[in-house]
Amino acid sequence: MNQPPYADLHNHTTASDGDFSPEQLVLAAKDAGISALGVTDHDTLDGLAQALYAGKRHSIEVVPGVEVSVKFKRPFFTGTLHLLCYFPEGLLKAPGFRESLSRTLAQGRGPALVARRVHEINRCFGPMGNTPLLERDLTVEEIHLLSANASRRHFGQALSRNHGINDPERVNRIIGNKSPAYLPSGIDLDTVKPVIDKFPILAVLAHPAAGSFPGEGHYKEVLPPMEIVEQLLPEFLDAGVQGLEINYPGHIPGHRRTLNAWAAKHGLVATGGSDCHDAVNRPIGVEGIPESAFHRFKAKIPPFQA
Repeated sequence: MNQPPYADLHNHTTASDGDFSPEQLVLAAKDAGISALGVTDHDTLDGLAQALYAGKRHSIEVVPGVEVSVKFKRPFFTGTLHLLCYFPEGLLKAPGFRESLSRTLAQGRGPALVARRVHEINRCFGPMGNTPLLERDLTVEEIHLLSANASRRHFGQALSRNHGINDPERVNRIIGNKSPAYLPSGIDLDTVKPVIDKFPILAVLAHPAAGSFPGEGHYKEVLPPMEIVEQLLPEFLDAGVQGLEINYPGHIPGHRRTLNAWAAKHGLVATGGSDCHDAVNRPIGVEGIPESAFHRFKAKIPPFQA
């Protein structure tokens, strides 16, 4: 049996698009033999208080964070990349932090984006659309019933549960980033940079090679190949990125060697995580970093001065 990682630094709860509540995620980490757990929901801080409380109850070190969606519209890439932003626990109680960050993140998600995405899907693939693939129009209500912080995963669930569309290629045709209906979520890098500059945050570029995974992958449909990520890397460095997620389920050994070379060249701390969303398809504890690497990671998180 494989030894579990000491720290699994990339995981999601029901606050975004995970199946586990914050406490259930902490308990799953404990059951898996993990000592330190990153809780990094998409564009929200809502699950962190519960996760931190559960971590103290169950003797798991919870590292608070958030996975920030960053959108691009370039001739060579239109879509979203992700930043894992980690910070000290005390920052959650600092005046203005939660409000400032939540207000910034809300620009990239929420009801307005859901409504625009639903409109585009119906325009392209509804019964009266250019390429009819749905027997009836998708509705905003269907998405909101699944989550108040909807992601691509929730759109896929709605298509499967409510419209009987389960074939991955057909789903990808409707909601993948090459779909004519695709609208990227997220905020611009220029919007992220002032937040990283203002607060004690360690920003890590998430799963930079997942779009190049040679097999079936959860992110291949929406993430670019790592050659595109390499083109954008200088912009992330300018925005304050100081870490690189290297140990990741969608990174093959060759990718990891390349990413380690990037990290060495630019002085970036190496991180890793499972990107857990559920117990079956994307479980906890399959990736992470050893204890020595975790201490290097923790040392890169700026201290919080109350």
